[in-house]
Amino acid sequence: MVHWKEVLRKNFTQWEPLCDYLELDEAARPHILKKSIFPLNLPYRLASKIKKNSLTDPILLQFVPLSEEEQKIPGYSRDPLQETTFKQSSKLLQKYPSRALLVTTSACAMHCRFCFRRHFDYDVHSKSLDLDLQKTREDPSIKEIILSGGDPLSLNNETLASMITSLETIPHIRRLRIHTRFPIGIPERLDPELLHLLGKSRLQIWVVIHCNHAQELDVDVLSALKSVQKQGIPVLNQAVLLKGVNDSIAAQQSLAETLIDHGILPYYLHQLDKVEGAAHFAVEDHIGVQLIEELQKRISGYGVPKFVREIPQKLSKTPLC
Repeated sequence: MVHWKEVLRKNFTQWEPLCDYLELDEAARPHILKKSIFPLNLPYRLASKIKKNSLTDPILLQFVPLSEEEQKIPGYSRDPLQETTFKQSSKLLQKYPSRALLVTTSACAMHCRFCFRRHFDYDVHSKSLDLDLQKTREDPSIKEIILSGGDPLSLNNETLASMITSLETIPHIRRLRIHTRFPIGIPERLDPELLHLLGKSRLQIWVVIHCNHAQELDVDVLSALKSVQKQGIPVLNQAVLLKGVNDSIAAQQSLAETLIDHGILPYYLHQLDKVEGAAHFAVEDHIGVQLIEELQKRISGYGVPKFVREIPQKLSKTPLC
């Protein structure tokens, strides 16, 4: 079995090799943003699914920087969710009652062009979580920890094991949620060692993946996620409503049915966070509402995600339907 770090090293990080691989012609190439403060980072598996010489492919739109990112649009900011106001320590955020989020790393398997943390000020100087864990230990109201980033699965198994072991020693922590995009591009990350680590924890673990289009899913990805489910770990999906990617009923139905056919629960469909550089992905609220209403007519209720927006200072996500 190929080690996941070997697979990660094959990511496209330079625009010219990617353009050549995608067979983009001379008319298409000027639309690619050659330099970006949020650099290109695209797993080979996802690149291989992109239609050749197409700038409208739903995977290309999500991961390849285009010139539209340079537009300055009023209302779009570098910290749209005001996350700096929720910091309890350098890596611990608490937005909602009973749960807190650990920003475990700035590293990710891929760079989504609409990422609300594309400008986030990560604490890259300290790898220690001692202070963050101590803050958690001192607050008995926290019942659930969310591992986020970046992507927590960018960390090696030894680091994750140490982190989980530390959380298990905090009596009031009952649940651990892992938010990850890794399996979508590099399913090899879900190796036997990691599965064993997650499966033996005293904490109830939930894995929340991020997938926006059924084209991102394949046999290997779904098989890897099934191996997580076999550990007794529920797998949920959250998506973002994106113009040109999944703003049609065909795209939403295909994604929802693929997920529920494999025991993955559609959790949230997020309205776009207004982060600087992502305005070209915006879809009006009423279109999202129409998509959800139409989806309700076509599939079982458990296959319909909640259409929500995150509003800073609110104590939960805000339903838009």
